[in-house]
Amino acid sequence: MPRSIPNLLDVSKSNDGADSPSQLIDERIAELGDWRGETLARVRELIKEADPEVVEEWKWRNPVWSHGGIICTGESYKKAVKMTFAKGASLGDPAGLFNSSLGGNTRRAIDIHEGEEIDGEALKALIREAVALNASD
Repeated sequence: MPRSIPNLLDVSKSNDGADSPSQLIDERIAELGDWRGETLARVRELIKEADPEVVEEWKWRNPVWSHGGIICTGESYKKAVKMTFAKGASLGDPAGLFNSSLGGNTRRAIDIHEGEEIDGEALKALIREAVALNASD
């Protein structure tokens, strides 16, 4: 049987052998294994649709999506999946998606609860606006 040769171009692991941020996000989604995992997976899909050049990171034990700066995090709690937008207070949010952390001067968040539908087009527009804001800084 032929011996397998490691793919030297495989960037799925960092140089120190640790899982890549994308793998850690995959693991989080699988580990949740319920509506929260499904919701986080859907949020991730919409972010990637809105910004194909988005960078997935892993910070503060949570998924982070960036492009020219942090766009948002994806946190999971017992009763909600929370998308915290780093510069949310500076975004227009015409669809009124922000429903949490409304009193701060910088961040805004969207709490998604079990059974709630995500307005995909409105969320993608908000992601694009966050990317544009990062690019303008």
